[in-house]
Amino acid sequence: MFIEKVMPRFSETDALGHINNTVLPVWFEAARVPIFKFFTPDLNPHDWKLIIAKIEVSFVGELFYGHEITIKTSVEHIGNSSFVLKQEAFQHDKCCAIGKAVMVRYDFVAKTKQALSSQEKNALNEHLN
Repeated sequence: MFIEKVMPRFSETDALGHINNTVLPVWFEAARVPIFKFFTPDLNPHDWKLIIAKIEVSFVGELFYGHEITIKTSVEHIGNSSFVLKQEAFQHDKCCAIGKAVMVRYDFVAKTKQALSSQEKNALNEHLN
């Protein structure tokens, strides 16, 4: 499991004083960087090997400005060419949002999915929840 900390910015709030619903996918993407490094260690976009097939966010509590957010990222499932990440956003030790992302190992030249290597599967498996 990977843990990232985020301090909400005022610009990320909505008219009701909550963190805007459009912000969570951005925070979740930023918290996926350690996973991205399994595939592209230097994060060079010209050597990128992943695409997102699906993302979803379930809002289960309120998030507020001025209080740190903890994002936990783990691997929920590993397939042949794809894997599912589960992400949770906590504030004051309470889970307030749950995200899932289906990531696909992708060959951008051939424009097709590609099987995960044994090394990639092993790295992901270390964070299987």
